[in-house]
Amino acid sequence: MRILVVEDEPGISNFLKQGLEEESYAVDVAENGKTGLEMALSGNYDLLLLDWMLPGLSGIELTRQFRKEFPTTPIIFLTAKDTVDETVFGLQSGANDYIKKPFHFEELLVRIRVQLRDQGESLEKLTLGPITLYPDRHQVFKGEEEITLTQKEFALLEFLMRNKNKVCRRTRIIESVWDIHFEYNTGVIDVYINSLRKKLDLQKEEDFIQTIRGVGYMAKEL
Repeated sequence: MRILVVEDEPGISNFLKQGLEEESYAVDVAENGKTGLEMALSGNYDLLLLDWMLPGLSGIELTRQFRKEFPTTPIIFLTAKDTVDETVFGLQSGANDYIKKPFHFEELLVRIRVQLRDQGESLEKLTLGPITLYPDRHQVFKGEEEITLTQKEFALLEFLMRNKNKVCRRTRIIESVWDIHFEYNTGVIDVYINSLRKKLDLQKEEDFIQTIRGVGYMAKEL
């Protein structure tokens, strides 16, 4: 799961990034509202954590503009504003939840999991031929047989299935699944793809994970 943190206080954003990455989330950080909106509109995020008072563009305005394109992606406000009117205003602007600073990290984790769980339940499941993936339960089946995958194998398969029938470039895969944003030997992707194909026991006629030579991979419904 990928989270965007939009927070202009480096101490808070660094704390959030480190803590969330230790919980196996992929995390990007933006230091102002304008950059945060540009990153959010890429559509690469499962959840946004937004400060209310941001330079350039407020968290409220960011939320309103983001909601025009992505009406269901969960948004949680992190803010020192704490009156009832401010809380209501924040939620009415399009946020799903609201947590006041200072906060306990454990409470934030629970709130994030609730939002992602609810989002996962609304999606229910991802399918690719005989393969069924349940994001919230972290389960994969081929037919009736459950397939055991490592965390990275699961994340890679989920990413491909969420982008079913689309060509996924190697750079986008490495950024989204491995959270690497610089030039990197993407050969590690091939190793995990081969492992996925073996564990899913994909036969020649089951070319559900196709290699797009020189570009990347595609989960294709046959």
